[in-house]
Amino acid sequence: MPVIHDLCQDLNCTKDDIQQKRSENPRLDSLLLKYSQIDAEVVDAEKPSSAALSDVALKTLKEKRLQVKDEIAQYLQG
Repeated sequence: MPVIHDLCQDLNCTKDDIQQKRSENPRLDSLLLKYSQIDAEVVDAEKPSSAALSDVALKTLKEKRLQVKDEIAQYLQG
């Protein structure tokens, strides 16, 4: 079953905090867009009705999402 991740909850911040920092930092904005895209791909791939990705491909996609999330966390903490 697909699970949509709440980035604000995961990073313990508010949407307002993210929006403010996003508007001040083009790199953070780019990372947030990239995260949303990858997360949507993961959620779509996990749907029972989707064309199944291999386990390796899905794992790679999830790892990529985690890497982007880690970069976002660094920007939000700084």
